[in-house]
Amino acid sequence: MNILLVEDKDGMRDMLTRALLREGYNVQPVADGDAAIRELGARPWDLVLTDLKLPGRDGIEVLQAAHEISTDLPVVVMTAFGSIEVAVDAMRKGAFDFITKPFDPDHLMLVLKKALDNRRLQTENQILKESAKNYSEQTMIGESAGLRAAVDQSIRVAAGDTTVLLNGESGTGKELFARLVHDHSPRAKGPFVAVNCAAIPEQLLESEFFGHERGAFTGADQRHIGRFELARGGTIFLDEIGDMDLNLQAKLLRVLQDGELYRVGGEKPVPLDVRVVAATHQDLPRLIERGTFRQDLYYRLCTFPVRIPPLRERREDIALLADHFVKRYARELGRDVRGLSPEAMATLMDYAWPGNVRELQNSMERAVILAVNGRIERVDVGSDSPMVGAAVPSVQADIAAAEETGIPMHGTLHQVAAHALRHYESLYIRQVMDKTGGNKSRASEILGVSYKTLLNKVKEYGIEPVPTGAD
Repeated sequence: MNILLVEDKDGMRDMLTRALLREGYNVQPVADGDAAIRELGARPWDLVLTDLKLPGRDGIEVLQAAHEISTDLPVVVMTAFGSIEVAVDAMRKGAFDFITKPFDPDHLMLVLKKALDNRRLQTENQILKESAKNYSEQTMIGESAGLRAAVDQSIRVAAGDTTVLLNGESGTGKELFARLVHDHSPRAKGPFVAVNCAAIPEQLLESEFFGHERGAFTGADQRHIGRFELARGGTIFLDEIGDMDLNLQAKLLRVLQDGELYRVGGEKPVPLDVRVVAATHQDLPRLIERGTFRQDLYYRLCTFPVRIPPLRERREDIALLADHFVKRYARELGRDVRGLSPEAMATLMDYAWPGNVRELQNSMERAVILAVNGRIERVDVGSDSPMVGAAVPSVQADIAAAEETGIPMHGTLHQVAAHALRHYESLYIRQVMDKTGGNKSRASEILGVSYKTLLNKVKEYGIEPVPTGAD
């Protein structure tokens, strides 16, 4: 914790400095108000402890300058016994507390601890409110080999500060994996700050990431602390990194390389202490070829890649997830719904789930609302449901390529999409089987599916066995 100490008496300043250092605080002592105001703009502070009567600008002006920079920066004022009225006035102007001289050092430390704890709670509440917007209550549910491999990799890498790149389609739970890394890391007690790079307007991204100084641009009436500084001591999750503007990519690369940032309009570097986890649903190497993503930033982010499998590759998890969501929404919505019929479950198992776990979650919420007689039937998730026969944006590329590959183009868009997915799934399995010489155990590991699932797929698609290396 960084404390700015403002005291003009040499003996008192030295005594307080030693006492604060013994408590483990980082202290910057200054002797007058002008020096204090200069220090306030130089780097971030967690608390200001200032005398009221100072040479030059007084403690009230220091208080006002502190709150111009950050309204939640706690300021504790010290005053002589005869100046209580002035101290009360300081409280009215935003001081956290005041303490009269002479004072008990233990009492002072209690006041400072209370102020710092109060600020920490405010910061945590701000972070929680921001990150909760996109946070799902979904837990790690599933027994498929692909999911367990991704979980295991995430836990293993969590122990250090290695940068992690999560690759997965929309709806696969990338933020959940980012939180898994954070929760199993030494930074678990620090903040977790999630930033959706695709959700923030391009012109505001730099300010949101790195913050800005007062007067940096029109409307910047006070200093703004960016997401990287809010994540100090914890983890920042950069979701949809592939959508970031090239200009900001260059600035992000510089921050990651140098370990410090400059606020917009700022002239002094701010040191960083943050772990970076990034995520994307896009093919970053392909974006590099197109010139829309920096190769050097990719290498910086991709120190430890983790692939999160789509739901269609972990079909053995569909029943577990569906049951979890049904119980959750039955409880939340006050509905007496106890499960799904075999026909309803078969419909879920046959669907391609282009929206992955998020789509399944939404479908189960709707099904719980529609269900009658305590059970979800096929009609609740079948042909009358938006999950069947509706446009599926995530497979539009497959549909566009269908005419060139001989995929039937009749029926609903969902049916055509299913044909496309089956076509490419069959091709992919054949390629992996060829590479492994027909070794199904090895192929199931590469594909991220269970051995039983692979056997079913081989039979379903009529894939001929490869004698060499087959098990």
